[in-house]
Amino acid sequence: MRLIRLRYLDRERIVEPHDYGEHKGTVKVLTYQVGGSSSRPLPNWRWMDVQQISDAQLLDQIFPGGRPIASGKHHKWDRLFIRVKPR
Repeated sequence: MRLIRLRYLDRERIVEPHDYGEHKGTVKVLTYQVGGSSSRPLPNWRWMDVQQISDAQLLDQIFPGGRPIASGKHHKWDRLFIRVKPR
């Protein structure tokens, strides 16, 4: 459970990867963005289309695991490949 630095939509971001799967025919990653550039206040949840991600590198920094979802409900995936275990 390591942080990732990547470029997404021409912005450098630092994220915790939480879910990886397919939603409506598109492979996506559900991340919790903790640093880098964003048009919204950070930290915050962000969906990322895998095809739009570039320059990804694992960082040495770790995060403790899955975060609670404010609504208490996880998103419904068409296919979930992997999910970070809850804290």
